[in-house]
Formats: sequence, C-alpha cells, structure tokens
Amino acid sequence: MRHWSEEQRSLRAAVEKVGAAIGADHLERDGAGEFTWDGWARLRDMGLFGLPFATEWGGLGQDLPTTMYVLEGLGHSCRDAGLTFSVSTHIVSTGVPLQRFGSTALKQRYLPGICSGTLIGAHAITEPDGGSDVMGMRTTAVADGEDFLLSGSKAFVSNGPIADLLVVYARTGTAGALDALTAFLVPTDTPGLTVGNPVGKMGLRTSPLSEVFLDGVRVARSQVLGSVGSGFLILDEVMKWEILCGFSGTLGEMCHRLERCVDHARTRTQFGVHIGANQAVSHRIVDMKMDVETSRKWLYDTAEKFTARESVVSDLAIAKLVVSEANVRSALAAVQIFGGAGYTTEYGIEKELRNAVSGTIYSGTSEMQRQRLAVFLGLDRASAARGGQEKRTA
Repeated sequence: MRHWSEEQRSLRAAVEKVGAAIGADHLERDGAGEFTWDGWARLRDMGLFGLPFATEWGGLGQDLPTTMYVLEGLGHSCRDAGLTFSVSTHIVSTGVPLQRFGSTALKQRYLPGICSGTLIGAHAITEPDGGSDVMGMRTTAVADGEDFLLSGSKAFVSNGPIADLLVVYARTGTAGALDALTAFLVPTDTPGLTVGNPVGKMGLRTSPLSEVFLDGVRVARSQVLGSVGSGFLILDEVMKWEILCGFSGTLGEMCHRLERCVDHARTRTQFGVHIGANQAVSHRIVDMKMDVETSRKWLYDTAEKFTARESVVSDLAIAKLVVSEANVRSALAAVQIFGGAGYTTEYGIEKELRNAVSGTIYSGTSEMQRQRLAVFLGLDRASAARGGQEKRTA
C-alpha cells in the first residue's frame, strides 16, 4: 500500500478541483470535437505541465509516481478525457525526451515553455501505411551539410493541430536496424512542414488529431535529440512514460465511473428495491472494483521498477493490456448498469465507452502487446525455428 505525502496529496487535490470545473461542459465539446483552450490555460496557471521536470527549467521536480498520481487525479475529476489525454501527450512526447536527451541549448530554448504550457508539444511517429511497424518507417532525414532534410508523412499525431513543437522520428540509416532512427525537435512553423486538418474520430474527440506532412523540411543538426541513430532508444524511453502517465489518467476515469455506478445502484429502484440488490448488477460492480485495483497495482508497481532502472518490458506490456482492456469492460458494464440512460448521450456514459476503445489501439495495440509477451515466452517464429533446429541437431 502506498502512502502519499501531504505535498503529493495537495498537488492532486488542487488538480482535481480545477479538473472538475474545466470538465463541466464536456458533453457539448465532445459533440463539437472542440479542444478547451480555457481549460488548458487553467491547468497551465497551476503549473501542472511542469510536474516531472527539473526546477531549473521551471518544473516542479516531481518523480514519475507522483506525476502519475496527480494525472490519476485529473482523470478522476475531469470528465473531459480528451483534455487529460492531450495533457499527458504534451508532457511525455516532448518534455520527457527533451529533458532526458536534449542538449543544454535545446533545454534552455524550449523546456521552460513546455513546463509552463505556453508551448504545446506532440510527437510524430506513426505513418499512414506503417501502423505499429516503427522500424519500417519511410520518413527520411538526409544529411545536407550541417542540416538534415526531412521528407515523408505522419498520421495520427495527437495534439498535432494545436502543437507548437514536434518531436519527429525519421530514418537516417538502414531500415530495420536499431540505429536507423533519429529524433528531431521541429517547430511546427518550420518551412516545408504542414499540419493537416483535424481528423474526426470515435472517441477522445476533444483531443485534436491530424496528419503531418514533411516536404524537404530543413532542420539543423543541433535540433537532434540525443545523437544521430539514437531515435529508437529515445522512443523506447518515451513509450514507457506514455503508457504509465497516459493510463494513470485512465485509472482515474475508471475510479470515477465505479463511484458513479455504486451511487446509481444504491439509489435507483426497480420492483421495490435498489438495483444494487440484484446480483447481476452487484457482481458487475465488484468486477469493476477488481479491475480498478488490478490496474492500479500494475501501473504503480511498474513505475517503481522503472524508476529503479529495472527492466520493465514485459511489465509495461501487461500493464497496458490490463488497464486498457479493463477500461473497456468497465465502460461496457456502466452502460448496462445505467440501462437506457447509459445508451443516451445525455449522461456521458456512452462517451466513456467510445473513449475507452482508443486505449486498446494507441501506445501499441493490444495485439502488439500480446505478441511482445509471446516473444518473452519463446512463442515467436524465431524461437519456434530455433527449437526445431535444436531438435534436428540433438
């Protein structure tokens, strides 16, 4: 059991208070697919975006578990899950790699704006035909003197339409090699870079999404994060933060949904008794509770191992599967518990189900996480081939 300090609880309480206020009109904005600039400004004013960053850059100097705990609080209080998602994306996509791998000059130039939220960050990884095949990336960065010329296109860029700064991953080496990718820090007003129109989507509608097109974008070598060829290592670090921080917000949403279902089951009556007395309803809620606690354990235990610099490759895959799929089950259960009201747009339950589906896709699909775990169990094709060879040579 974790014991949070008074400072940590105060940070979370402050975020929850603001989150409840800025999520008040979530249904209207979800219907319009509208990002809340006012909500972003209110979170900016309270310093939320600087949570995990050093105080020398304007951050709050908090560790990863504390950052997760506060983001869980935002997910619990703010019914605008799209905003919570955009906040997490901003922090992990740009701020994390910049602090961890950026030069001092890059940190001085950009990190204060990331910490304050006056600059909005995003990363451009996925490509239209690539999906989860990052190593097959087609976007290229060709050296030209002291610069690189970036050419290609990116899809599904969360925060793309509102971003000031992108971390663009491009191929600088042989496709498929571990040192083939490089991460570039690119302002969105750089000539040759075009951000596409916002893309409509099933859920998380208030978190803007777009394509990004790169037509010979000239980027100075000094804008490289880490070193040329270190893009995969940087992305690996970023994805760990993305899963742990992003799904902490999801955990908060699941907690709020559980509370709402318990309250509904205690107050809604049918045939003279509250519906919670019906075993079919109460058992659904018990399952929701178990999913919340299992999700919490996997997220925070994995974060502790990651903070201790232990290997968390399989832990992350399991945590991502557990939380994302539990969230879908939880949202489906809530629709059933609320019945006809849950199916209508008025109560926001159906919106939560639409939002939940996205979690099984972004940050690596459920299928990819299972395949990653299968490799650890020796069930991939390469392991099978080796096993066959061993039998033949025995």
